[in-house]
Amino acid sequence: MFADFDDNLDFETNILNAGAYFRLSVSHPEALPIHMATAHNVEDLDDLQKRYDEKGFCYNRNRNPNRTALIELMNYVEGGEDSLGCSSGMAAISSALIANSKAGDHILSDKTLYGETFEIFRDILGKYGVETTFVDFTNIDAVKANIKPNTTILYTETVSNPLISVPDIQAIAAIAHANAAILIVDNTFMTGALVKPLQLGADLVVNSLTKFANGHSDAVCGAVTGKAELIKQIYHMQILVGTQADPFTAWLTMRGMRTLDLRIKKQSENAAALAAALDQSPYVLKVYHPSLKDHPQHELAAKQFGQYFGGMLSIELPEDREKMNKFMRGLKLCHYAMTLGGYRTSMAYPAMSSHSDMTKEERLAIGISDGLLRISVGIENTRDLVNDFANALEQAYGK
Repeated sequence: MFADFDDNLDFETNILNAGAYFRLSVSHPEALPIHMATAHNVEDLDDLQKRYDEKGFCYNRNRNPNRTALIELMNYVEGGEDSLGCSSGMAAISSALIANSKAGDHILSDKTLYGETFEIFRDILGKYGVETTFVDFTNIDAVKANIKPNTTILYTETVSNPLISVPDIQAIAAIAHANAAILIVDNTFMTGALVKPLQLGADLVVNSLTKFANGHSDAVCGAVTGKAELIKQIYHMQILVGTQADPFTAWLTMRGMRTLDLRIKKQSENAAALAAALDQSPYVLKVYHPSLKDHPQHELAAKQFGQYFGGMLSIELPEDREKMNKFMRGLKLCHYAMTLGGYRTSMAYPAMSSHSDMTKEERLAIGISDGLLRISVGIENTRDLVNDFANALEQAYGK
């Protein structure tokens, strides 16, 4: 066993060791400690082998107690066999895609995606000989028609960013598996608290834990969850590329996730109320939220999600930049933020944020106009939130 210090040794030696091996884990702390160590000491070669065999802790890039705790939490939340904690949502997405594709493969993806995911397909995978076809995943016939003999991955989002469309996960999973491909689903907007894509047939689920999961806009983190053999394959690549979540971020994300169930249900209720109110506004051209009866996938969403339709919605306003600016300045509770999923309501302008690297033609082809605003709904009092939007719209667009 390791010694903390030895009275026979000099001060300059003992100061390096005193208290170093105090085992917080045996004291059952109410809050998980933060294990910032880059490495964990081993007793001997037998101990080293045991840690290898039992997934113990040796080096932070391989495993860390905080990341392992986050992995256990994600396994439960998403209902997966295993997970990886990643340095960001994009690290999770890119790791899952790169580890499961090679030159000559074909990927079939939903055409409406987070902009930087689109760039992974176009600018990273494309450069290494992986072809991607983009189609509307709410059109099952289009999905079937675009499968190729070398299709290895189908990729979609539970709720698309930013147009809030809803694909049929079960139907798409069946198509993937009938063609010896895997289905990867980004569940960031809904999280496993509201829907578990793995239970609907997905093979891997990716999450930007930065968003609703953490919920406090203070940690950048991601996760991949799914079948153990697929996670093992991604894990090997993660060690080499170095896309791990650091200990403090893993700890912070877990702290945020403890209130996920409370937050996301309130956010979903607020989003449905705000969507209904904005749908009646004479100043709003269109509202995108699955809770609305006229949403194209309302019935499917109700089947997949139950009573909670998520905290994200988008609205279409007239393409008048001056009035849009006045509307944004008039809001008291909702502020512009280059993120989403926090406990306060925020908004973003996809044309200048998530999809800014796409040409206007590319954006318009997938339905993202210069009048589209994406709203991430928080946990404010519902009436206060609805009134804030109504007042700001009246100031900007009223006579």
